[in-house]
This record gives sequence, C-alpha cells and structure tokens, in this order.
Amino acid sequence: MPPARGAVPPADAPAPPVQRLRADEVFAAIGGSPHGLSADETRTRQETYGPNELPRPRRKGVWRHFLAQFTDLFALVLIAASALTFLAYALQDPRDVGNLQLAFAILGVVVLNAVIGFVQEYSAERTAQTLQAMVPHTCRVLRDGERLELPSGDLVPGDLVALEAGDAVSADCRVVEAHGLSVNNAPLTGESSAVARVAEPTATGTALESRNCVFMGTTVVSGSGKAIVYATGAATEFGRIFRLTDEAPRQKTPLQREVAVMARRVAALAVAIGAGMFALRLQTGQPLVSAFVFALGVMVALVPEGLPATLSVSLAIGVRRMARRQALVKKLLAVEALGSTTVVCTDKTGTLTQAEMTVTRIWSGGWHEVSGVGYAPVGEVTDPQDLHELLLSAVLCTDARLVPPAEDDGWRVLGDTTEGAILVAAAKTGLHTAAEKEASPRVGEFPFDPVRKLMSTVNRTSDGDVLCVKGAPQEVLARCTRIRFDGTDQELDTRLRDAVVAADDTMAGRGLRVLGVAVRPVGELPRTAEQAESGLTFLGLIGMLDPPRSEVAEAVRACHRAGIRIVMLTGDHPLTAEAIARRVGIVTGPSPTVVTGPELDSLDAAALDRLLAAPGQLLLCRVSPEHKMRVVAALQARGEVVAVTGDGANDAPALKHADIGVSMGATGTDVAREASEMVLLDDSFASITAAVELGRSVYRNIRKFLAYLFSHNIAELTPILAAAFAGFPLVPLTAVQILAIDLGSDVLPALALGAEPPEPDTMDRPPRSRRERLFSAELVRRFLFLGAVQSIGVCAVFFWQIHGSGIPYEDFTASDPAYRKAITLTQAAIVVSQFFNALAVRTDRQSVFGVGLFSNPRLIAAGCFGIGLMAAISYVPVLQDVFNTAALSALDWVVLVGFGALLLGAEEARKWWVRRAPVPAPEEKEAAP
Repeated sequence: MPPARGAVPPADAPAPPVQRLRADEVFAAIGGSPHGLSADETRTRQETYGPNELPRPRRKGVWRHFLAQFTDLFALVLIAASALTFLAYALQDPRDVGNLQLAFAILGVVVLNAVIGFVQEYSAERTAQTLQAMVPHTCRVLRDGERLELPSGDLVPGDLVALEAGDAVSADCRVVEAHGLSVNNAPLTGESSAVARVAEPTATGTALESRNCVFMGTTVVSGSGKAIVYATGAATEFGRIFRLTDEAPRQKTPLQREVAVMARRVAALAVAIGAGMFALRLQTGQPLVSAFVFALGVMVALVPEGLPATLSVSLAIGVRRMARRQALVKKLLAVEALGSTTVVCTDKTGTLTQAEMTVTRIWSGGWHEVSGVGYAPVGEVTDPQDLHELLLSAVLCTDARLVPPAEDDGWRVLGDTTEGAILVAAAKTGLHTAAEKEASPRVGEFPFDPVRKLMSTVNRTSDGDVLCVKGAPQEVLARCTRIRFDGTDQELDTRLRDAVVAADDTMAGRGLRVLGVAVRPVGELPRTAEQAESGLTFLGLIGMLDPPRSEVAEAVRACHRAGIRIVMLTGDHPLTAEAIARRVGIVTGPSPTVVTGPELDSLDAAALDRLLAAPGQLLLCRVSPEHKMRVVAALQARGEVVAVTGDGANDAPALKHADIGVSMGATGTDVAREASEMVLLDDSFASITAAVELGRSVYRNIRKFLAYLFSHNIAELTPILAAAFAGFPLVPLTAVQILAIDLGSDVLPALALGAEPPEPDTMDRPPRSRRERLFSAELVRRFLFLGAVQSIGVCAVFFWQIHGSGIPYEDFTASDPAYRKAITLTQAAIVVSQFFNALAVRTDRQSVFGVGLFSNPRLIAAGCFGIGLMAAISYVPVLQDVFNTAALSALDWVVLVGFGALLLGAEEARKWWVRRAPVPAPEEKEAAP
C-alpha cells in the first residue's frame, strides 16, 4: 500500500493538538480562514496532499483470483478423478490412450470451468465498483467566502466545511462553530448514540477523545456547524481503521452458503454411488481398471460442473438489470431477499412524489394563491404586499439556497426542498432572498428536531433581534399566544385557533404540505429551544404541493397484485398523507386506518400487533424515527419480510433494521444511503416495484437452471445403471462423452436461462415464504420428473440399437460399429432432449408457447450450438476417434427429435395440471427436504 497522503502532519505522526486551541488559533495553525481557502491555495494543497480518498483496498492478484477457482468442491472432486485416471493409464498398456484422453478431458473441464468462474467473478466485482461509484458523495465548503457543494475527494487540509443533520463527515475536522451539533461516532467507537460537539477548546490527550473534533466516516445526527479540515484520506482516524480491516475476509451470503451445502451433498452422493458401482463391477469379475473407469463415469455424470459459474452469472445479470432500472444493489443478499418482500414501508416525499415542492397557497387571515411550478421564480402571488413579514420571516429561518441555471441545468435548490419552495415563493413577491439574509444575519439557531418538528433562528435586524420559527402548524400554534393580521396583533383566542386549524385542514385535505410561521422579539439570546419557542406571534400558513410521480400508481397496483402490502410512514399531516395515498392508489377504500405518532406511543406491543394484523389500508402519520423502527420491528416479529424506503438521517435506524433498506440516490442523505442495501438512483417508488420483480426473477431463474442441470444428470446416470443391471459389459455413455455434454449442452443454455426475463405473471403471485429453500421439494420433484422422461428416451434409443444389431451382449467390444453407434445415439438423445428441456423449464406454470418459443434468442443459439457440436462429434473423423462415435442417419435424428418433443409435451401437460390448482399461499409451500 502506498504511503498515506493528505495529513497535517503525516499519518504516522501524532495528531496535531487542534483540540486544545481556540478557533482563531486553529485557523492560524492549519493555515485556514473563516472565509475559506483561496483558489490558488486550494490548488497548491491538492498537489501537496493529494485527493481526500482512502487507499484502494488490496485485492488478490489476477493469478490468485484464478487459482482460487480450483478450490471449489466440484473442482476438487474432478481434479481427484483426473489424477486417478492418470494413475489408471500408468498401470495399463501404454498403447491404450483412452484413459489418458479421459484424464486430460476431465482436467480440461476443470480449467474451463475455472476460466468461466474467474471471468464472471472479475466482471461482477468491476460492475459493483462501477455501480458504487455512481452514488455521489459531496460536502459543502466555504472557499473565497462562497459556499460551494463539491465532491468530498476535493477536500484539502485547511478547508472550512459546513455541517448539517444527515451529512456524512468527509474528513477529520476541528469544529469552530456549533449549533446543537451532535454526531454518531459508531464507525470509530462502536457506540451508536449521538455525541454533542462543541467549538470550545478541550484539554483531552487526543483528538479522538475530544468533543470539538469530527471524523471521516461519522454522521451528523442533529444541529449544524462549521469545521476546519486538519486530516484527509489515509491520514484520518477512519483511514487508520480502514487499513487494519483491509484484509478482512468477505462473508458469504445465505444463498451462497445454501449452494455450498447443496454442492457438498451432491459431491458426497456422486462419490458414494461411484464407489458402489466400482465395488459392484469388481464383484462381477470386471478388471480393476475397467471397473474404475465405469465408476468414474457414474461420478462425473452426477456432478453439475457448470453450476458455480452459472450461479455467479445469474446474480451478476440480476444486479446489472436492476441498475438499468435505476436500482443500485449494494449486496447480493438484497437480490435474494427482494423476491420475498411482503411489506413495503414507504415514506411520501420524493418516493411517491416528485420531491419538487412548490408553494401554491398561503393563509394569513385570508387566502393568497401562488402560480408557477418548480424552482424557477416565475409566477404571481395575489396581494403580495400582505405577505412581506410572513415570507421574510420564513426566508430568514432557512438554510437552503436558490441556485440560478447554469448551461443546460435549470433552477435548483441547494438544501432542503421545502425551504427551497419558500425561497421561490418569496422571490415571486419581489423579495431578494440572498440580500435579505445578508441584511439580517443569523446570530443564533435551534436546528430542526424531528421530535419538536420545529426550526428556529435568531436574526439581527434593524429593529433588534428577532426569533423566526417555522415547522408543523400544530407545534407552532401550540407555542403561540398572539396572532398578527395586516400588521395588527390580536390575542390568539379559541375562535382564531379554530380558524388556523380549519385553514390547515383545508390545505392538508388538498394534499398540500403545510408549514406554520411565527416570530417574537428577543433581548438576551435564549439558551434552550424551550425558552426560545414560547410566547410566539403566529403569522400564517404556507401550503406547498409535491405532486405524485406519474408512474407510481401503476407500480402500486403491481405491488397489490403481487400480494405486497404498502404501509405509508410519513411525518406529514394525516389529511395530506391520505390525499397523496388516494392519488397513487395506496388507499382505495372509503376509510383507511390513520394512526399518528402520539397514538402509536399509547399502544403496547399487543395492541400494535393487532393494528398491523388488521385487514385494510394503514397510514401512519406524524411519526418519528423511533416510531418507524418500532413498526418495522413489529412487522418482522409477525414474520413479514419488510422493505423500508427513506432519504433522511432520521430514516437510517429503520433502513438498517429492515430486511431491505431502500434509500434515495438523488435526494437522500449520505447516512441514509450508507444504511441501506439498495439505492434508488431516480428516487421513484416504481423502481422498487421493478426491483422486486427482478429479484423474484433472479431467484426463479436459479431454480430453472438447477432443474435443467440436475434433470439431465439423471438422464446420464440412468442408462449407465440400466446397462449394469442388465449385464451389458460396456457403458452406454463414456466419461468423455459426459464431459462433452456438460460443456457443449449444459453451460451455455444454463447461462441463457440465468438471463431469462421475468415471466409475465411474476408480479401476480404472492411472495415466497421465508421458510422456502432454494433446493426445495418442489424443485426436486420437477427435475426428477424431467429426468425420468429424458431417461426413458435415452435408454430406449440405446437398447433399440443394441438389440437391433442381433449381437449377444457378451460379444460386444468397444470398437464394434453397433456399439459405437449406440453410444452416439445415447449422447445425441441427451443433447437433443436438453434442447427441449431448456425450453420446458423457462416457465414454472405458464405455457412456454404463451411467452414464445423463440423469445429468448440466447437460449436458442446455445441449444443450437450444443446440437451442432453433437453433429460434429458424430460425423467428423477426428472427433469420432476421440469419442469412439459413429455417424447417425436422418431417421436417427427424427427419432431423437420426437423424444425431445415428447419431453416438452410432458412438461406442458404437467404445467396445465398445475395451473388448474390455485397458487399456494407462502406458508403452504414446502421447505427443503
């Protein structure tokens, strides 16, 4: 690993005692400024310290990656078989090169399988790195006195960064300004509780122990502040831990562990049956080497050599498909679990709606309509002169900034979209928001708190210091004693309170998000939010619309068809939540169950369980992060598989507690994205539905190629056993032929099955049970049925040719033309039937003719390649010598195609019978045997 860069001083030196310095001394020691670094100084430091990035983790070399493929259990079994075959060749007549060819063939299978596995693993790793890089990581920095949003990699020592709730800290910094600032140091300390940060110097021994430093990898839980960077990249505390954990082994997912268990069982079964056949052959007087070769053929027939590579390809295809549907999957476990999701707990803003707030109505004793949409400050406001104080107070209580268009971009908001809508509405009345903020600087702040549901600032105006408050109307109103209309104050009596509540309900009933605004003059700066937010004067209500996304309604209908319940968890007003829920189809009945956060607090565990178990539609409104996590835990206790959506730091606990955490890629905070397993790059609920469909498809595709692989293994084994019990002295299928089938007829079609698109009825079925296993009784029954039908055809063509020759069993030799044609027919019967088998397993219940025989061109091409290879083995003299085969006639091919069509017909009949019965509920499905 290269030496660490980006520190002041180098990484291996003690941390500078920045925690013991005053804020002005910190600027002098590090070479910073309260206005940020200049452009020239930034460039100089970037050249000196390099990018603010952690070193790339050490990865295995290419050869180590490749050699690791030979440690797979199936590969070890085949390597042992190859070694024993080399030994058998050494013990027999050296002129008989059959065993030598077989040994090299088995070894070739191992190498080819390793190449396929290596390519797919390497490709999946590169894809994951590329997808992860698509998630932006930015920070807000002051440079030359201007606040900018930059990639976190551009930070240098001396930069002054702005911190707000939900931010991920991008470097090690010394806090120089703090307003209720607290951080979660769990990545460094393991303690997940919030820790307050201060700007005053401390006397602690190290920066990590001090209360005035924040560190890379931690998250801002609440409050705001400013901090100066003193260490970047590998020189940070997080970088130190990163280096220690660089070589930590990667854990396998449950799906991978399940496949490993299956591999051990199959390998043990193959070895056991092979040993039994070896002993049986010796008892009948067969030579040792011949008995061993026969047993080896049995063992090879039972081992699905292409399974590991096929599995990795299927998962990689699923991840890439999800990425194309705007769903970035960070863990393979999410691909597996998505298919079994039973409940989606979704927030409202940004997921169901467009997250582009626009003020449409304002109430200040009377109604004011606002025209125009989006963030462009273009539109009109009725009677704007009556709203000056209301909108100015709201503007002073915002942290967002309205950014003019640049090149092809339109107007956008830097910060909270709700605050951005307020800035746009104020600009429509003629207020110059940036100038007003500069003229009334902020001298105190009580940041937004999800429990208080309020934000307050103290601004110094020409008339003295004023406290400006905005937040949930009920919370603002509860703290007010007076109300101001047209510049005149009145006592806030019951009649006026009822008028405010009625106006709030009117706007919320139209689906508007409503904020209340209040003010009061202050003398001495209050110490606590409780002191500040009392005795307020109510100014009015601001209602803004976040229209539903056009694609959400169809996605909700798809979830309902799929048996997935949708529960809305939102901090909004119940009427607003219900209005949006009705627009997108979450609520369709006359009276949904609406429960608020305070009502949830009054429910014990049993009552909450009854609430969640009750039929009907459920909306949970005015909920806090604790409420969300409690609801998720209660659903999981009921056996539900829960997906949770969220975009803020307050959603992180629920995201992490869920089976599938789904965060927003465009508007979500860093901490939310870090806590989730899946990131929606377009922030749309429709992408969740698409991801669930693809997750179900990935799981079903794995089941399809397992049925395909294991059914033909039965068809390879059955004629060998039948010949042994019938007393035929030779094998109907040699080990070399089996390997040719596995490579020419198995791997490519199995890969094509892994790329099979979702079946049309994928979202019309209920979610699978959590107890359902990949290698279930249903899957075993299916491949036994397909293998039995194939075996009938394979045994029939072999013994048809043997009996048709009229030669007694004991007179057959390996060079006999009748025997050579018989084993050619056996191999060709398996190859042709596998072509039809691949078509048969494409669907579980629906007729393959319904989805189209040729709708997966990759599968057709792979099957044709296998048949073409079989034809070459039958007709090309060189290959005839290698495989001991003979040319087949046109009639032979007709018979083989007939047996293949019989297999397809039998599977279609089975599906028809299955379709006659209803789809079983998840709890009725069988688990693994």
